[in-house]
Amino acid sequence: MGIALIKIKLMPTSPEVNLEEIKEKAKEIIEKSKGERCAFEEEPIAFGLKAVIVSFDIDESQEIETLEKELREIENINSAQVIDMRRAFG
Repeated sequence: MGIALIKIKLMPTSPEVNLEEIKEKAKEIIEKSKGERCAFEEEPIAFGLKAVIVSFDIDESQEIETLEKELREIENINSAQVIDMRRAFG
């Protein structure tokens, strides 16, 4: 199997949520699921609310739905949605 490059958007419940805590918990969950090379971006939404975009590599044989569900269960996360999924070449 190959490697998949995944981007998931994590939407916090409010602008007051500590995004660094969300990033730490997301990284733990992804690494537990054998994801590698986690990178985070913050995307402004509106009225001070910022989404966290997490990018990582994972083996294609891994269940993305299970990982997405675990990320959605992080405290102060309203939603988690896969926004990009590609096969890595090279």
